[in-house]
Amino acid sequence: MRVQRGLWTSLLQAGLILLNFIGTGAFADPSTPVHLVRTPEGGLQPQAAVDSQGNVHLVFLAGDPKAADVMYSVRKRGETAFGPPVQVNHERGDAIALGTVRGVQLALGRNDRVHVVWNGSQPARDKGAKGAPMLYTRLADGGVRFEPERNLMTATMNLDGGGSVAADPRGNVYVVWHAHARTGPDDETHRAVYLARSTDDGATFGPERKLNVGEAGVCGCCGLKTFADERGQLAILYRSADEVGNRDSMLLVSQDHGNSFESTLLGAWRSSTCPMSTPALGVGPEKTLLAMWETQGQVFYRALTAGHLSSAAPASAPDNSPGGRKHPVFALSSAKNSRLLMAWVEGTGWEKGGALVWECLDLQTKTKSTGRQSGVPAWDRATAFPEPDGTFTIVY
Repeated sequence: MRVQRGLWTSLLQAGLILLNFIGTGAFADPSTPVHLVRTPEGGLQPQAAVDSQGNVHLVFLAGDPKAADVMYSVRKRGETAFGPPVQVNHERGDAIALGTVRGVQLALGRNDRVHVVWNGSQPARDKGAKGAPMLYTRLADGGVRFEPERNLMTATMNLDGGGSVAADPRGNVYVVWHAHARTGPDDETHRAVYLARSTDDGATFGPERKLNVGEAGVCGCCGLKTFADERGQLAILYRSADEVGNRDSMLLVSQDHGNSFESTLLGAWRSSTCPMSTPALGVGPEKTLLAMWETQGQVFYRALTAGHLSSAAPASAPDNSPGGRKHPVFALSSAKNSRLLMAWVEGTGWEKGGALVWECLDLQTKTKSTGRQSGVPAWDRATAFPEPDGTFTIVY
């Protein structure tokens, strides 16, 4: 792996900036509405993805936050409501929602096949394991049920902060997590990001391998996010940890389907404790790679392209805005690529709910609309996706 700081960075065009909430109600500007939907069955930590046919796939956690079930629902193209949820996990209660960072994630691969991962709630059972398993499943042939979940951890232990999954149209499926090797020290500085890759649509996976190098480890309870595109680019956004208390947001980028990576420092943060955060990563305007993360209670973002070194800082909310912003998400309009929605939660904590806040920015006119909605449950965060008419839906 080649490690360089500062590569693959450039500011999002048109000077996008997260502004402080100035409106009230669900729609600050009726011309750019955001539709709010509660997660089915009172579920937590939803994750959504739109397939090539316009169907929306949704996964979430339901039941006891300490021993939750993974649920799956589809909203078919042209419909306004999600269909009846079906249970993904075969072993009841083997997922966990506590802490908000350990939830379920999904990705759509070749032929829109659904791939799902989650942090197990129970100790891994295989010999030599310690801690929870990194569980993976996929929608079985026929699209009716999910295959039994599999633990992908073969040489690692002490899973925390959940994991993430990405897939591409070539049949590659990537599952990433952070953990310790089964031999050696188990402090944060020896924690690392690991990748298990499948080249056959998730039928089989190779053993996990360590990605990040250097003196810094990984922040123990923060989530991470991975994303793959059709060009072979694979990106992983995570929070590092070192002996002096730096908990920086780091981006790993591969241009060769995960065979080699370059590392970029996105946001520095000195903190004595883990902030229990989750980042966002995906396609941004003009097919850039858009990354969003939390630093000191604020939401930051940067768009990245393959190109020259840039010293510009990431865009953020104004310094005088309130803190407590966590778990950012975003969605890009499917209508002429003209709107960007950014959302996060505020005021949440351990066993404490909060509020959902969002901003919708028109990339052509530079106008914006903002909104805020109270009532986010404890352990919850949101997901967002674009509608065909240029509006957005946020599920929470």
